[in-house]
Amino acid sequence: MKRRLISHSNFASICIVFSILTISLMTGMIECSPPENKSLTQYVNPFVGTAGGGNTYPGAVLPWGMVSVSPHNSTNSPSGYQYGEKYFYGFGQVHLSGTGCSDLGSIILTASRDIFQLDPEKYRTIYSNEQARPGYYSLELTEHNIRAEVTATQRCSFTQFHIMKSSEWVNVLLDCGRSLSLIGGGGVRILSGKKIEGYNVGGGFCGEDNRHLIYFAAEFNIPADSSGIWLIDRLIDGQGAEISNEDIGCRMKFKIPEDSIIAVKIGISYVSCENAWQNLESEIPDWDFDNVIAQADSAWQQQLSRVQVEGGSKEDMIIFYTALYHMLIHPNIISDINGEYPLMGRSGIGRYSSRERYSIFSLWDTYRTLHPFLTLVYPDRQSAILQTMVDMYTESGWLPKWELAGNETYMMVGDPAAIVITDSYLKGITDFKIESAYQAVIKPSILSEGQFAPPIRAGYHELLQYGYIPADQDTTQEWWVWGPVSTTLEYCLSDWAIAQLAKTLGSEKDFQEFTRRSLLYRNLFDSNTLFIRPKLRNGEWYAPFDPLATEGSGSWTGSGGPGYVEGNAWNYSWFVPHDISGLTSLFGGAQSFTTKLKECFTNGHFTITNEPDIAYPYLFSYLPGEEYWTPFWVKKLIEDHFSVKPDGLPGNDDCGAISAWLVFSALGFYPACPASNIYQLGIPLFRRITLQLNKKYFPGEKLVIEKTDLSESGSLSGLPQVFFNGIELTGYQIEHDQIVKGGRLVFENKK
Repeated sequence: MKRRLISHSNFASICIVFSILTISLMTGMIECSPPENKSLTQYVNPFVGTAGGGNTYPGAVLPWGMVSVSPHNSTNSPSGYQYGEKYFYGFGQVHLSGTGCSDLGSIILTASRDIFQLDPEKYRTIYSNEQARPGYYSLELTEHNIRAEVTATQRCSFTQFHIMKSSEWVNVLLDCGRSLSLIGGGGVRILSGKKIEGYNVGGGFCGEDNRHLIYFAAEFNIPADSSGIWLIDRLIDGQGAEISNEDIGCRMKFKIPEDSIIAVKIGISYVSCENAWQNLESEIPDWDFDNVIAQADSAWQQQLSRVQVEGGSKEDMIIFYTALYHMLIHPNIISDINGEYPLMGRSGIGRYSSRERYSIFSLWDTYRTLHPFLTLVYPDRQSAILQTMVDMYTESGWLPKWELAGNETYMMVGDPAAIVITDSYLKGITDFKIESAYQAVIKPSILSEGQFAPPIRAGYHELLQYGYIPADQDTTQEWWVWGPVSTTLEYCLSDWAIAQLAKTLGSEKDFQEFTRRSLLYRNLFDSNTLFIRPKLRNGEWYAPFDPLATEGSGSWTGSGGPGYVEGNAWNYSWFVPHDISGLTSLFGGAQSFTTKLKECFTNGHFTITNEPDIAYPYLFSYLPGEEYWTPFWVKKLIEDHFSVKPDGLPGNDDCGAISAWLVFSALGFYPACPASNIYQLGIPLFRRITLQLNKKYFPGEKLVIEKTDLSESGSLSGLPQVFFNGIELTGYQIEHDQIVKGGRLVFENKK
């Protein structure tokens, strides 16, 4: 049977019909620099991206934290939250940031007065006065006169319900059966008036078959006067109860005076309730809420300070540091304090003794921007992520493609893991099992004659047979190829990455073979229309052909035009980052290439809201005499599509991928071709940027990026001259090996 893959990057967002809170930010154009020793967290606005389809969340999370305790106000949003929705349903304990499909959102905690309801549509409540900053979120439950605030550690949440007005009873609810997943179920056990444990069943990401259990251990600061478990539509009173069902939760009932606090600490584990308790006891041993907030703020300050910016407006600083904040959420830790984690495929339990395990690998999105940035600025973290990826291969036989909570979802297309591994290794992260990694990237691309490709590389056997994946693809295989043109292009880039790794490791044979395969995209280039377009098995072009079509690749809205993934011919016809010179020749030369690329931008065919074409502004920098258009379009895209407002991210953030485009662009250079050693130059957003380099991986201590000789408006005019350590750069690019030696990268107006 065919496997149906559902789009995740263009998930349709529900329109905002209510306005609950207006965020007022001082965003004047006076240039601003962080005061000495002042926390950078003041420049992070977690509400950015919570409207307009960004699908981020405003709740409390630590850098790469397992737990992300965040409000649910929308049952239709992948993150559980859309800015401006009217009702609060509770705090989920774990979430996805910026994805187009829903999952997680498990173990929902909320509070109510007097009347107890089992149906979320009845226990929901109007809310107001939201506040959010890194590691902290609060709101008021208006109908119940309760103020709720949350914070988090790596594996635990801490919630305080402030009882603002006396009443007969306060109910604290833990919904264990519901989540943001397509499937539900769970179990709960009341251990005492202060302690509860249980689990939630989730999965079904984008309609796929993934399943996971998320365990919890909850402790209250005071004992409940009564407790009970609800099962579907009835309440079973009494302590010591233990029940499992799809529609299940726990009610703790308190008779409490005005101005009192009901506090709840929740430990989370993907392994067991026992581990959840151990996580809780280790990370929040007492009831000092303010101390946990301070620790969260300190953790964010430590990570954000790896990049220091000066000489920009406050609005630009908020845009920048909020984007950096969103980049440091996924992949996130999934291992417990004792080192245990679910094996890939959830086939058992593994255990690390000296490092952490990671999860949420949205690699089709993040290989382009996020992982190259982690490699440069957070190489120690990227190294741990790479080690996790190799371990996943050892456990399951395959590298991850779109992994979620220990399961492969097989979402999206291509083979992005090969690109991530090669990019990191070539740029200096070598402290992982490269022999195993090389076997892993080669395995899905080595096929015996007549063998169908594995799901990691669905349709790859047809690419080898025809030189492209045909639009009239083989329907006898189990795995359907979504977007044969797009998938062909993705495989070509992955094969080029494998070739670079093979060359570095001394395998000339593999280097030659995978270099050859990387150029098969040329079979889909139509010299008459100057588009890369779908082709049939018999070698004829697929017709009718509409380069603007964005529907027809799948049965759902936004699937992409026939042959393409979430895009059209305009979005994909320059997606050959590893062979720009060869692609230019196919166009008939630089003039034809440039003319059509300019048309893509001026006629509105380029989109910053999805990943396939986001490197296109930097393609002008490959073309002598046309380099000016790179800083022009980068500056315009930032001004037009990024802001400090809730809709200040253009489209799904996709686990930080779009935010990473902004951050790289703000630095003034960009990895237009991942798995190469080259960055294309653009234009810095700030007068001065300082990157702290990791001496364990790189020879330099810091890279300083500056704009000098500015015009009166504070901007560069025309194409700047660029100098690295006093030597002018040519070709409008810079090598990674140069950058990591440290020094000064200076952009200045031409004399």
